[in-house]
Amino acid sequence: MPFKPPTAEEIHASRLGKLFGPRLRDPRLWLKRRRSVALGVALGVFFGLLIPLGQFMLSGAAAILLRANLPMAMVSTLITNPVTFGPIYVAAYRTGSLMLGEDIDEEQMAEALAGAEADSGLLGWLGGVGKPLALGLLVFASAGSVLAYWGIRLTWTLAVLRRRRAQRKRFQLRERKPA
Repeated sequence: MPFKPPTAEEIHASRLGKLFGPRLRDPRLWLKRRRSVALGVALGVFFGLLIPLGQFMLSGAAAILLRANLPMAMVSTLITNPVTFGPIYVAAYRTGSLMLGEDIDEEQMAEALAGAEADSGLLGWLGGVGKPLALGLLVFASAGSVLAYWGIRLTWTLAVLRRRRAQRKRFQLRERKPA
């Protein structure tokens, strides 16, 4: 069964709905327009990669403040999930270590990541993973959100152009047919 973004009613009934109340009634949060969807996905990717806890709430709050597509902002936080968590965090740790000029100690990395996975507190998470992972996640979150934003904008534009070209072609074929 494919995953469906939450409906407006589901979000209104959630903690986010109780926190933001009437601001959730803004129709711009629910529009499926190029800028709104691209910004919503970019916010979701950013918070999904950067923050291990509270991703839904933070991306939802940012979407409300920036008037981005709220369901897309919340759903795209699922870029980190139980399947992708490990590979993303290992790659981020390695990237951060390389950027800081530190040697990558596989045993230390495994311990830090295991500590991050086991600890549910943010301070414990930050203390367990250290600077390399935090820096790597910041780089991944920033780059991922920019790529998501411009990737969606480009894909959307190409789809619109393709649809217009097909419409023009159909119109030209109708004009050529004799009556």
